[in-house]
Amino acid sequence: MIKAEGQKPGIDELVVLAKEAGFTYAAPLAMESLEFREEVRSMCSADLCKSYGKSWSCPPAVGSIERARERAENYHRGIIVQTAGALADSFDMDGTAAIMQRHRKNFDTLVRQVKHFYPDCLPMGAGTCRMCRSCTYPDRPCRHPDRMVSSMEAYGLLVSDVAIRSGLKYNYGENTMCFTSCVLID
Repeated sequence: MIKAEGQKPGIDELVVLAKEAGFTYAAPLAMESLEFREEVRSMCSADLCKSYGKSWSCPPAVGSIERARERAENYHRGIIVQTAGALADSFDMDGTAAIMQRHRKNFDTLVRQVKHFYPDCLPMGAGTCRMCRSCTYPDRPCRHPDRMVSSMEAYGLLVSDVAIRSGLKYNYGENTMCFTSCVLID
């Protein structure tokens, strides 16, 4: 994607950039779908991902739902991206991990590219931040606060609703896995 000096890419160009980065699906983000829900955040406290209270990018360290809402209100556009893949069966943990790894790699690439044009963008990833081998939470400050990415769920977003309202599916069929992230700009 070549832009004239000082010219920023629009949403359609960012969608193309996302697909070039390797995402299976990408679309403009329906900003009205960003409903910050306390009930989604409370699901984090069940600690199914084993990150609750263990990472600066996750609750409770990430801050309140109100803080998440206030931060996102500074943005008026965005893109949503997905990495989908086939699994051998519904218990294919290796396949799930490989799709997640591919999604994280693609998202890291996309965020670096978007930050070139929109340095104050707000990326929301899938799962907890994995920037460091072990997080310093709660004993020391985050080593990379400018690069840390919280998940859409940590912001209180119901990912399935955001995806569907943005024109994407959330479930791509039996024996598939899909990870979803977004980047807000402006």
